[in-house]
Amino acid sequence: MNALTRKRRSKQAGMTLLELMVVLAIISIISALAYPSYMQFVVKAKRGAAKSILLQVADRQQQFFMDNKRYAGTLTQLGFPANPFVIADDGAFVAAGDAASVYSVTLSNLSTTTYTVTAAPQQNQAAKDTMCGSLTMTHTGAKGRSGGAANCW
Repeated sequence: MNALTRKRRSKQAGMTLLELMVVLAIISIISALAYPSYMQFVVKAKRGAAKSILLQVADRQQQFFMDNKRYAGTLTQLGFPANPFVIADDGAFVAAGDAASVYSVTLSNLSTTTYTVTAAPQQNQAAKDTMCGSLTMTHTGAKGRSGGAANCW
């Protein structure tokens, strides 16, 4: 191999600054388009934990009603750790004010034959999920939300 061949290979071995800038620009554009979709997915997944816990409360209320001929007046009567209680994004119970808290669950509109269970978003979830807001479910199974979006449930 002569000196001219080695010189050509060494010249073509690296990337130019312009090529690197083009690659960075493409990555930036893709990231700018993908990040909002990812954040919507995260908010929706956390909302899924709230929907799941609302269905659990409704199920336990129905069982309590079958056993006692009335709905429970507190969440602790249904076997939950507190009244109200707070859940993390994976549905685990956490202390109120915990950094991992995403929804606070409460009972309202209580009587022997009625109840409404509400999952109110906490901290970052409250700021990011303004379209749906708090999710509710009544003793009749009617599902509601405080926000204006139609596809929260």
